[in-house]
Amino acid sequence: MANLVYKRVSTDQHSTARQNLVLAEAQIENPVVFEEQAGTSSRLHPLQRPRFGELLTYARAGDAVHISEMFRLVRGTGHILDVLDVLHRDRLALRIHDGAFSGMGLTARHPRTGQLLSTVKFMVQTLAAAGELQRDLQRELTYDGLRATKAKGDKGGRRPAITAVTIGVVRTAYSDGTSTAALAREHGVSRGACCTAVANLMPAHNASGQAVAPAPELPVTLDMPGKVADFIRAVDLDDVERAVLDHGQAVRRGQGYTLHVSAAPAVHRRLQGHCPAPRRSPGHPRPTQGPPRVRNPRQPRTRGE
Repeated sequence: MANLVYKRVSTDQHSTARQNLVLAEAQIENPVVFEEQAGTSSRLHPLQRPRFGELLTYARAGDAVHISEMFRLVRGTGHILDVLDVLHRDRLALRIHDGAFSGMGLTARHPRTGQLLSTVKFMVQTLAAAGELQRDLQRELTYDGLRATKAKGDKGGRRPAITAVTIGVVRTAYSDGTSTAALAREHGVSRGACCTAVANLMPAHNASGQAVAPAPELPVTLDMPGKVADFIRAVDLDDVERAVLDHGQAVRRGQGYTLHVSAAPAVHRRLQGHCPAPRRSPGHPRPTQGPPRVRNPRQPRTRGE
């Protein structure tokens, strides 16, 4: 019985190092290696691949075919069943040493009829439908796509949203006063792409030394006690402060009310500045720096106590 080893990589930029490691750990005795030319895609049916065809011609009944992972040999459920039928016909065993199908007797025969077990086909179809083989193939298909893209002259990676020719047009239009939103609509790109193209022309990146105006503060809503609101209305307020109080929403709270005031934080601080400083009620103890000292009644008083 001969041990026939099959190897394949999907691109000429990859090696069989991983396959060699897996097969070496399997300790295959006297292997006869059949390795496809680098770049043989899994899209090509296994029975149409040159080196796998040579393996089938070389094989004799009772030999075993060894592969590191299932996706090195087949692409999908149809490929698996076609290969299993041929191996069953030629009375060859299939040994998979890693991945979803490792350790499974996919070429097991019925003890009386000698036919391929129906449970094997069911198991293969179930695993393939569950996505086990597709996850193994995902990496290889990615390499196939990158290889095809590179053959067309594309270096791959994320394409720039604005071409080198358009960048000059966008920068000139922005310098003339066109907004980034208008430029994005005109060229059919995102506004972020336009901002990236004109980043060093924006005021925040201007090297002229001029101060950049800060972003406006967003209004916030605070609750003002009714007594405080009545007191502030009696003082001299500017137009903005007066308008803020006039547009406040009064909400009844027991015998009094609360005023919901919406304004920028700076206006809230100005209104707070009109409030009188809180006065300490008579008899209220002056705050101390730490907890009061407790004197032992048996301890005699010292000078200063």
